[in-house]
Amino acid sequence: MTPTTPTTHDLLIRARRVVLPEGIRSACVVVDGETITAIEDYDVDLQATEKIDVPQDQVLMPGLVDSHVHVNEPGRTQWEGYETATRAALAGGITTIIDMPLNSSPPTTTVAALDDKLAATEGKLSVDVGFWGGAVPGNVQELAPLWERGVYGFKCFTAHSGIDEYGYLGYEGVRQVLEVLAGLDSVLIVHAEDPEALAAAPQSITDEYSTFLASRPRAAENMAIEQVLAAARSTGARVHILHLSSAEALPMIRAAKADGVRLTVETCPHYLTFAAQDIPNGATEYKCCPPLREEDNRRALWEGLKDGTIDHIASDHSPCTVDLKAKDSGDFGKAWGGVASVQLGPAAVWTAGQEFGIELTDLARWFASAPCRSFHVEGKGAIAVGNDADLTILAPEETFVVDVEALEHRNKISPYNGRLLRGVVKRTLLRGWSVDRDTKAGRPLFRR
Repeated sequence: MTPTTPTTHDLLIRARRVVLPEGIRSACVVVDGETITAIEDYDVDLQATEKIDVPQDQVLMPGLVDSHVHVNEPGRTQWEGYETATRAALAGGITTIIDMPLNSSPPTTTVAALDDKLAATEGKLSVDVGFWGGAVPGNVQELAPLWERGVYGFKCFTAHSGIDEYGYLGYEGVRQVLEVLAGLDSVLIVHAEDPEALAAAPQSITDEYSTFLASRPRAAENMAIEQVLAAARSTGARVHILHLSSAEALPMIRAAKADGVRLTVETCPHYLTFAAQDIPNGATEYKCCPPLREEDNRRALWEGLKDGTIDHIASDHSPCTVDLKAKDSGDFGKAWGGVASVQLGPAAVWTAGQEFGIELTDLARWFASAPCRSFHVEGKGAIAVGNDADLTILAPEETFVVDVEALEHRNKISPYNGRLLRGVVKRTLLRGWSVDRDTKAGRPLFRR
């Protein structure tokens, strides 16, 4: 883009289908600088330095937002790093991610560790990146400084996190953190599984997926969610349940919301796509925690999403090196738990959702406007005047077969390999700039 006169805009994008907060219609989106400055009728007579006409078979979507991505840099960059993770996000139509505080080393539990994160991003970002802080035993005094620095909230576990340097909070610890966060009006995002229920479950895990599923039963998730909701109810703090897997928890979530508990919930594309019965023996690329559950559970999660009990979707992109997936033995007990999917999440949801009659407006709400509203990500998540011109041009009916070797994330393993998905990203704009895999126009984001 070049300097403009008042009567010449920087960019006009005309599309017969524009996914706006109020619905889909023909429109001309006007961009000046990095911002959407007007949304006009499709055939409006305006001048601009650059014009884009979206083909009839494609739609103009808001740039999507993935609020749950484990980048792992610095410290475990061999698992995933900013360059590859954000390039993968961009390829999937995602223009903003929020980076989880663990699996990097040091974890983001202090301001100094956040500074390490920021230093690691330099020159590597293909999309904009916000940050979560960590709530772990002994760092209560760090919460306010991290919040003041601009993290979007704090993550905790109620059971072992998978790495020893990121401890988990007992339920009393959760309540104490919530008392602090209530005073800040911050949010606690919670990996909810009950440690005692996990310990009591069968632990004879083999290469049969059913043995792993039995080791992390729905009851463990349900019990922890019940305890977290009780703490949120008593403190008045905001809580967010991460990666809901157990559909049995939906009734208590509905009841808590009806009672005014300040609660939001996400689920993940893999819980909406895969069913436990279909996972082959030894296919450790499917392992994640909480686990993929049965087909009836998958269908119930879809219903919870459609009726608004579940607020939004995030990938929980959590890759590791191929060897840590224990593909040589296929032992689900030895494999790292995490699904690599930041590039594929929207297409996976759009594909699986065809069975449930979803619309592109649903996809934009679950993957853009809702997480921005929940976590106060300003200027993102919708095609609206005053927002950043984060835009994705999508061919929603076009299909592709996933080739894991062609995906952008660092380690080439994914349960989506070979799967036919619907929805191809044709072009992405980040704050008004046309960007591709080699463009490093992303910026660190902070809560305003």
